Amino acid sequence: MLIDDRFSGRVALVTGGSSGIGAAVAARLAAEGARVASLDLAPSAPDRVLALEADVSDSAAVDAAVARASAELGPIDVLVCSAGISGRSLRTVEVDDEEWRRVLAINTDGTFFCNRAVLPGMVERGYGRIVNVASIAGKEGNPMAAAYSSSKAAVIALTKAVGKDVARTGVLVNCVAPAVIETPILGGMTQQHVDYMVERIPLGRMGDAEEVAALVAWLASEECSFATGATFDISGGRAVY
Repeated sequence: MLIDDRFSGRVALVTGGSSGIGAAVAARLAAEGARVASLDLAPSAPDRVLALEADVSDSAAVDAAVARASAELGPIDVLVCSAGISGRSLRTVEVDDEEWRRVLAINTDGTFFCNRAVLPGMVERGYGRIVNVASIAGKEGNPMAAAYSSSKAAVIALTKAVGKDVARTGVLVNCVAPAVIETPILGGMTQQHVDYMVERIPLGRMGDAEEVAALVAWLASEECSFATGATFDISGGRAVY
């Protein structure tokens, strides 16, 4: 259920906004009144969303995109870090240096660079909401996904650290940990890998991006006022802690 004008007057930047969870979040924030920019390698975005093309693993490109979004839409009030890759489904001994660094660079470095880029302005203005997209794999660790699981565990720890760093500034930093969600990221995984994840969900199905977007929208809003450094599960019952 959309909440009309919940984000009226707010500016949001969503990474990975061209598809999957990021696109669903960007569309939802725009529908609820925000001025929204998407930062993605793909030069596309949902309707009413400014498309910015950049690689989140490049800190200079992130800084430039944040500056452009601020110049065109206004100071950023909300950051949602959804850009990420699954990596290849490989046993640990098969993960070479290049694959390890590729996954960590996008999923972990990219999240850090984006958080770092928006924080000074948010702290200066005394308001901000950051939502980082982690994964249940970051809590439990999935087989055939050492790099991905590690990268998402790092996002959870990063969120806790940053949330505490800025806890008394008016900026709240949280993350969500979805189980398997039906999005294009699954294209990089084997069917065996996907089946493993679905079998462990008590509700017996994948989630959809709009379900995650609904949770993210609350965390990105003023209604979220007493949660920071926290991980919110959206796992169909899979999460046990």
